[in-house]
Amino acid sequence: MYAEFYNLTGLPFQLTPDPRFFFSSSGHSKAMAHLTYGLHQGEGFIIITGDVGAGKTTLVDLLLSDLDKSSHVAAKIVTTQLAADDMLRMVAIGFGLYEEGLEKADLLHRIENFVTATYFNKKRCLLIVDEAQNLSVASLEELRMLANLSVNGAAPLQSFLLGQPQFRATLGSPALDQLRQRVTASYHLGPMTELETHAYIVHRLKMVGWKEDPLLEDDFFSAVFKHSGGVPRRINTLCSRVLLFGFLEQQHAIGPAVVDQIASELHNELGLVTSSASGTTPTAGHDVAIPNLDDRVAALERSVERHDRAIRRAIEIAASYVPAKR
Repeated sequence: MYAEFYNLTGLPFQLTPDPRFFFSSSGHSKAMAHLTYGLHQGEGFIIITGDVGAGKTTLVDLLLSDLDKSSHVAAKIVTTQLAADDMLRMVAIGFGLYEEGLEKADLLHRIENFVTATYFNKKRCLLIVDEAQNLSVASLEELRMLANLSVNGAAPLQSFLLGQPQFRATLGSPALDQLRQRVTASYHLGPMTELETHAYIVHRLKMVGWKEDPLLEDDFFSAVFKHSGGVPRRINTLCSRVLLFGFLEQQHAIGPAVVDQIASELHNELGLVTSSASGTTPTAGHDVAIPNLDDRVAALERSVERHDRAIRRAIEIAASYVPAKR
């Protein structure tokens, strides 16, 4: 809805990771360098950690989008709480090898045969495990055992582990000493700076044809940084709602006051960004204060009213494209 109002060719702040919108901040550039280095090493584990919404998945999706498909076969797993045997089943499913009723030994044999055959076909298997902080030590040990596979002295399987900061505490377990010895590259992805936040917003807008409509006033970007802490997903959530507000209010210039208002509403609704009253930025591992019930109810009522208006406006726009009956 707001994309058409502002003459944009698409949604600049969608929450689904999309490598086309990749922004090369200093942190993301360093993380990509670690991924690329690890990939070229051709063995072991590559580990990327970062806060929720920091851009880990987007990084790996970008790496995979540029991957030579003639020399690599990739499988991606998004984990929940997986037992060790379930981890092997997910690996088999990822590579299209799973069959109901297979015992663990059969699963291992099938995976080993597949990566070996793939190697002899001059391809390498890549396993990407997202949300790795949910894995148990036993599950990680199963992944390490798969990393032990060797064909003619080479590793036919390489693993990428993406996780939230607490994953590093898991990796520090004495039981995972052998896995740590197989880590080829590791990087922690932090939030962006205020300058990078400004450039990130402009980058995403320009990707969809932004020609300074809406006009973003000088302190707009500082306000977004204050409330998002420089975390990409928080920026996307906040900016998307701000543009929706601008569309509903028919505003072609948006300043920091609107950002503060929307950030406050998001905080009261879901705790997605910081409270504008506090003026603080989120910190990994810290709980967001729960606002009082009256504030939450008021915020939810405003949100419902705004979404109702957005639906009515969308119907009006759609009706304008329907030819009048003769």
